[in-house]
Amino acid sequence: MYIEDIPEGNLRYGYTTGACATAATKAALIGLITGNIPDEVTIELPVKKNAVFKISHKRLENDYAEASVLKDGGDDPDVTTGLFIYSRVYMSPGKDIKILGGKGIGVVTREGLPVRPGNSAINPVPMRMIRGTAMKVLNDHGINNGLSILIYAPGGNEVARRTCNPKLGIIGGISILGTTGIVTPFSTSSWKASIVLALRVAIKNSIKDFVFTTGGRSDSEAKKILNGYPEESFIEIGDFAGFSVKRAMDVGANSVTIVGMPGKMSKLAMGCMDLHAHSSSVDFNFLSDIAKKIKMDKKLIEKIGNSNTVAEVMQIINYNNEFINYLKNLIIQRLTEYTNNRLKIDAIIIRSDNGV
Repeated sequence: MYIEDIPEGNLRYGYTTGACATAATKAALIGLITGNIPDEVTIELPVKKNAVFKISHKRLENDYAEASVLKDGGDDPDVTTGLFIYSRVYMSPGKDIKILGGKGIGVVTREGLPVRPGNSAINPVPMRMIRGTAMKVLNDHGINNGLSILIYAPGGNEVARRTCNPKLGIIGGISILGTTGIVTPFSTSSWKASIVLALRVAIKNSIKDFVFTTGGRSDSEAKKILNGYPEESFIEIGDFAGFSVKRAMDVGANSVTIVGMPGKMSKLAMGCMDLHAHSSSVDFNFLSDIAKKIKMDKKLIEKIGNSNTVAEVMQIINYNNEFINYLKNLIIQRLTEYTNNRLKIDAIIIRSDNGV
């Protein structure tokens, strides 16, 4: 795979399931028309760049042709990397181009997503990419027929269990996604988009009380502690605390409980709304000041101020309840101020030994 004019850097860019499905469709359609499925095809991405895709599997029958592209997300930790995205193309009467999902492609079952319930989880931009590319191939060959296009991904059902699809109400497989055609490694925009989608789906299902977790471990612990909440209430927000609470306000949420480990929660207590290491760091004088306010031993206060990590601080204070509660109340205060008191805020700080 080769994408033109991608910025150079240490991390390798990849391409979306939507781009793969489009390239596979183009190869299959060319094969159906000419009797020869090409070894590679070039497609135009939504960002107005061209990408060249190698074609993996090829099959040419009397009434259809199919081809596949190996999904490669570059250096992004994308669980769909390694799947083959197939397109099977049939000629059909009339001029309509019908695009459906087959085995391994999910079906939408809930409101709030870009695709209506009952339809295959092929998002609008990939749908336009596939249709537009197919129309161009037909026009280039002077053909006025309609098409029936089946997109499928063997193994997609198993892979989808490791995505947020089940939580979003997409069952039976992966989604065909992508607004640019390109996968940016560790993309901030992708994570933020998934947070917004999760909020919208939950609101459409009359859920207005949310649990925001800062990572996989805090998410697992939160589900044990708050086991009365529905699955859709739990949203892993990573470092995007400020962004997430603002989007929660936008969709009309009532409350947010934020759950995380002491390091990131200490940043929140300081008023940092972006919790990434590049954007904020913990001030250990801030933590030692908390120890002073609750009248901890002077030697402990000094040790806290000289600590290198928040984990070290927690060991020094042995998760002192008064200290943790003070930190928790500061988080609630900061987020309440940040949201202008429009959300009910609560916080839970997870211990490293899985206690609370």
